[in-house]
Amino acid sequence: MALNLDTQGQKIGPIIREYTWRDPILYALGVGAGFSELQYCYEKNLKVIPSFPMAAIMDFFWQVGTTANVNPAGVLHGEQDLVFHNPIPIQGTLITEGHITNIYDKGKDKGALVVAESDTSHSNGDLLVTSIITIFARLDGGFGGENIPPKKIIFPDLPPDMVVKDTPSENQPLLYRLTGDLFPLHVDPEFAKLAGFAEPIMHGLCTYGFACRALVQNLVPAEPERVRRIDCRFSKPLYPGVSIETLIWKTSPGKAVWKTVNTETGEVVITNGVFKYEEKKYSHLT
Repeated sequence: MALNLDTQGQKIGPIIREYTWRDPILYALGVGAGFSELQYCYEKNLKVIPSFPMAAIMDFFWQVGTTANVNPAGVLHGEQDLVFHNPIPIQGTLITEGHITNIYDKGKDKGALVVAESDTSHSNGDLLVTSIITIFARLDGGFGGENIPPKKIIFPDLPPDMVVKDTPSENQPLLYRLTGDLFPLHVDPEFAKLAGFAEPIMHGLCTYGFACRALVQNLVPAEPERVRRIDCRFSKPLYPGVSIETLIWKTSPGKAVWKTVNTETGEVVITNGVFKYEEKKYSHLT
């Protein structure tokens, strides 16, 4: 089994996914929201957590992996960048189209990276989000290709401006997978052991959703429509039931950098986080 390097530039989609108000609520519950964030969990005055489209974009993710012939036993989500163009309606149809942009070689013992870009539009005609996905293909390296150019986010040499603690439940992946990511690594103990893990691990995108909630709560509280970008790299696996902290540094108006840490081990599970948002405009009486 080898990567199909000829798929670079190949179009994927359109991928169609219909959804109702129940789906954003299920997603919110899947990433830890509850009564303290009722605007995401109750159909009355419902708002949508910005990272919700990932539930639809995962269909695109798997088509990228299949098209590039990635070995599924070695698949992990490497990086995720979302750029938002319009607020996400509470229901409708999502249409995702994109292409594989690059396939990089990290070496025989380090794996490969498959990068793909897509646009997701709503049935009302609005472009909602542009996604850049990086699939970490752990078992597919060593084909003699170029390595990916380094990308480094500089974190201030200061304590974070905000630290948000949360604890995904031991059963969190069982709920989150119902949003659309049914990969057995997150539910099947035997598959997880074959993949090199002691037990099923958290979906990286579930932890990403916890971080998105933390960022929204602290930088654009109750106004997810002001979010413009969420970017990050998944650096370490996380087991369900383990507490996390999302560390946030405001670096300039409308921009912050962030990372998410496993509080038991101190390991950084998500790094290189960038969060961009529209600054709130205040009216002044004259």
